[in-house]
Amino acid sequence: MSRVVFLVMVLMGSLWGALIEKKVPILCYHRFGVEVVDSMTIKNSAFAEQLAWLKTNGYTVIPLDTAAQYMQGKIKSIPAKSVVITVDDGHKSVYSDMAPLVKKYKIPVTLFIYPSAISNAKYAMTWEQLRELETTKLFRVESHTYWHPNFKKEKKTLSSEEYAKSVEKQLGGAKKKLEERMGHEIKYLAWVFGIYDDALLVDAKKSGYAAAFTIDRQHASSGDNAMALGRYMVVSKHDIKAFEGMVNGMEDRMPKDKKEVVKY
Repeated sequence: MSRVVFLVMVLMGSLWGALIEKKVPILCYHRFGVEVVDSMTIKNSAFAEQLAWLKTNGYTVIPLDTAAQYMQGKIKSIPAKSVVITVDDGHKSVYSDMAPLVKKYKIPVTLFIYPSAISNAKYAMTWEQLRELETTKLFRVESHTYWHPNFKKEKKTLSSEEYAKSVEKQLGGAKKKLEERMGHEIKYLAWVFGIYDDALLVDAKKSGYAAAFTIDRQHASSGDNAMALGRYMVVSKHDIKAFEGMVNGMEDRMPKDKKEVVKY
């Protein structure tokens, strides 16, 4: 084989690799408990079953930051069967019920937090608990806006000026507050209620976020807007078969009219 042909083949291989979409399933949880008290609460036994299934079937739970950098081309490779676990809101059951299982399986978890609730709301964790979880090196706090707004409603009820100020507070203000409280850079954002539009995607980037995450039920992909990467919201009705469909991409391959719609 001539040197020229060899170089062309190498170049073509590199181009082909760049064209292939890099996809990772990202799971989104909210609350945990011994019993199911609402649709957003996952039984501890069900979560344990899901983690055991991932381990048995050869999946590796990787940090959200690793997945994001991989999709952005900053990291060349990740384990073939990778999955990411995230939890929204900062409910106290993360500390009491989820954390023991996370420590048992030694898996990384990203907590999307809105700071107005922390150490204030009865249902939420405290700043001390969040910092304690981060000392395990398994948990990482990121942003879920400042006080969990419904941007769609705010856009309708507020003046243009009021709405712009609210968006700035929810995105940039939350990032600043969390960085002050947690002592590290906040790079990622989870959209509240999965609500976003083109203007908000631009605002998130301007606020300094490296990526943002929705609850659009699909694998996060390098082919998507980095400010609108998909996640699967896991709720109490999901059995292990449904969980498997999220992780292995089976749900992604279903026709749009057949896909499950999960609402708050």
